[in-house]
Amino acid sequence: MHNVTLIEGDGIGPEICRSLLEVSKAMNLDINFEKVNAGKVAFEQFGELIPQNVYDSIEKNKVAIKGPVTTPIGEGFRSVNVYLRKKYDLYANIRPVISFPKIETPFKNVDITVFRENTEDLYAGIEEISEDGNTAKSIKIITREKSERIAKKAFEFAKANKKEKVTVVTKANIMKYSDGLFLDVAREVSKNYKEIELEEVLIDNMCMQLVSNPSKYQVILTENLYGDILSDLCAGLTGGLGLVPGANVGDDIALFESVHGSAPDIANKGIANPTALLLSFCMLLDYIDLRDDAEKLRSSIKKTLLDKNNFTKDLGGNLTTQMYTEKIIENLG
Repeated sequence: MHNVTLIEGDGIGPEICRSLLEVSKAMNLDINFEKVNAGKVAFEQFGELIPQNVYDSIEKNKVAIKGPVTTPIGEGFRSVNVYLRKKYDLYANIRPVISFPKIETPFKNVDITVFRENTEDLYAGIEEISEDGNTAKSIKIITREKSERIAKKAFEFAKANKKEKVTVVTKANIMKYSDGLFLDVAREVSKNYKEIELEEVLIDNMCMQLVSNPSKYQVILTENLYGDILSDLCAGLTGGLGLVPGANVGDDIALFESVHGSAPDIANKGIANPTALLLSFCMLLDYIDLRDDAEKLRSSIKKTLLDKNNFTKDLGGNLTTQMYTEKIIENLG
């Protein structure tokens, strides 16, 4: 029996987590989900954004999957997601983005996996403001150690999946020390993978290239902020955030989550698309070596999305979350 921590989150989180639980039950998986919660709902109930039982569960089970958690913009607490990544040193944020044939976008054959360093850069949250309040500073932290381990993760993935190229994205022409260090480390690591090309692209040019010809990219290696931006951009190439999964992986703990936010505007309306969370669950299944089950669920999702009649509202269809979940279960075979 595999014990997995389930953090439902808020907004549409509980709805898409229900979908996940129904699919898991239908697959008769040998998994026990331990439910806990964090974020807005937890604060209202317990007076804490991350109650102790969340830490206890994650540290015991070593594997967790979570729904989205609302983060206030410009005020209030920092992101629960960022805090958990830093606390457990979940340094590799992995976000695969693929095309689905029947989802209409200007691009076909997109298959990009973004490897984003997850613990430093501007997301380290080191900020200061002057006494008069007129000058604010954010400090960008890049270290050799953390750049090296994410670079190795990206190249190992490329090697295992027979990818021919890794594209490292920085702004090293301007930030010569910080981004320059990240780039130098990527070059050093690439020397151990002679069969894989290292391509170097600046972040602004990368955005232009991705919306021009995304199919020429396979694996993107980048820093925290750029990775956050690029993974959302890539999601737009294939149909939106509702289709993009994510993994946050450390040395002994992993947290899986969809890339999208909590979408409070559509919460409790029964129209949320659970695909991203279900694909995140596929990544979790791979991680715990239930690879056949992961592939079975991926195949069901792909089969379901081959019929436009199965689309949820965000994809231009009419299916509710529940109806879509039932289609996924039906196509499990």
